[in-house]
Amino acid sequence: MSFTGFPEAALDFYDDLEIDNSKVFWEAHRDVYQSSVAAPMVALTDELADEFGPAKVFRPYRDVRFSKDKTPYKTHQGAFVAVGPATGYYVQISAPGVRVAAGFYHADADTLAAIRRAIDDDLHGAELEKIVGTLERKGWEVGGDRVKTSPRGWSADHPRIDLLRYRSLTVSRDYGFDEVIHSPALVDRVRKDWRQTRPLVDWLVRRVG
Repeated sequence: MSFTGFPEAALDFYDDLEIDNSKVFWEAHRDVYQSSVAAPMVALTDELADEFGPAKVFRPYRDVRFSKDKTPYKTHQGAFVAVGPATGYYVQISAPGVRVAAGFYHADADTLAAIRRAIDDDLHGAELEKIVGTLERKGWEVGGDRVKTSPRGWSADHPRIDLLRYRSLTVSRDYGFDEVIHSPALVDRVRKDWRQTRPLVDWLVRRVG
């Protein structure tokens, strides 16, 4: 199946799901989810797999076991191409439209320590600083989970303390309701943007090993 774009019905589906996140609604609109959301997402990521690798298209069900929020379904559909531990490329559709991202989304203690040692290194740390700065200038939003103060063992006056504070580090870009999301041209748009983020992903993979 070739990717032809996400239909308007995909956005409408998530608009309605945010209002009525129930099994009754889901069962009544399961066919819309399959045809307008899931199938196009698989087609999109399949067309990108030749360059970036196969994607995991996430299940639509929330894990509510340890959450106060018991709504059963995710209000977005994401797909992730992993090239390292919790590191890679991401694309998502939801009520606000399509969003792309890249970076690392979680790190255990040893992995995070390795990343911070690389940031501390003058050569490798300066390289990451340059990569992130370049992406910011190209319009990417830098985000991730970060500690409010200095991480334990690091001085507040470290020249790259802002980067050291991150426990996850991502860059993202929203397409919103741009007409491209409804057309086959979305494949090339995502491909171009993921290529822009490749230096960040490659840095993370090299530094963590």
